[in-house]
Amino acid sequence: MIGKLAFFLIIAALVYWLIKARSSEETEDTHENDKGDTEEKVSPKALEEMVRCVHCGVHLPRSESVTSQGDFFCSNEHRLEHQDQDTSDK
Repeated sequence: MIGKLAFFLIIAALVYWLIKARSSEETEDTHENDKGDTEEKVSPKALEEMVRCVHCGVHLPRSESVTSQGDFFCSNEHRLEHQDQDTSDK
C-alpha cells in the first residue's frame, strides 16, 4: 500500500515538474519574441543622429538643433553668441 502511494507521488511530482518546465520555456520564448519585436519597431526618431552644440558642448538630436554655416547649436541664442564671439575675435 505504501509502495503504491510513493509510486503515484513520484509520478505526480514528475508530471508537475514537466508542466512547469514547459511553461517556463514558453515564457522565455515569448520574452525573446517581445525583445525582437521592440527592436524592429524602434521609431526613426530613436535612431536619430546626435550633434554637439559648438558653443556650449551639449548633445542634442539633429532635428532639434539650429544649424548655421555647417555648425550645430542647441538654441538660436547660442548661435548668435557664437557669431558675436567670432566677429569680436577678428
